[in-house]
Amino acid sequence: MLLENGSVISAKFGSRPIGEGDLIMRVGSAEINNAQTPRETLKYLDAVIPFIELGDLVYSQDIKIDAPALLAINVGARTGILGEPIPVADTDEWENRLQNLRIEMLDENGKVLASGNGSGLLGNPLNVVLWIKDSLQAEGKELKKGDLLSLGSMTSFIPVKSNSTIRARYLDLEPNKTVEIFVKFE
Repeated sequence: MLLENGSVISAKFGSRPIGEGDLIMRVGSAEINNAQTPRETLKYLDAVIPFIELGDLVYSQDIKIDAPALLAINVGARTGILGEPIPVADTDEWENRLQNLRIEMLDENGKVLASGNGSGLLGNPLNVVLWIKDSLQAEGKELKKGDLLSLGSMTSFIPVKSNSTIRARYLDLEPNKTVEIFVKFE
């Protein structure tokens, strides 16, 4: 399901294929299951990974997609493009960096198709990590080292078209560096 940066795939991977700017956090220790606050989760994460989620909305365009409809199709998840893991640290600077990071989704010509930021994920991506942990525990499950947590879309959906490229540009994720990943569609 998870593909390398720069992969080339069919634009017809779904009936209504879309791309969206996402973010993955990697669990560094099962001790995350004891975290009580978003900041405490940061101690037990070892990396943030840029991610373009590629989904399929399945339903025809005239159907309004609500929460139950999204759940019925597993939120449309089909595949995604992974960037290189970026090590995180348990610091105020990293907590702020995650909250303030910006993402731009661009086409092959550099036109911005959608944008968003870390605070669009429940105020801070770490809040989503805590929510995932708590939701799993309510089901009697626990996180383990190496688990990848997709935090959700920071951008609006972008329709996928043949002979196109979608790039995700992460600003302020790494100091003085722009991180970028992309996928090409046949």
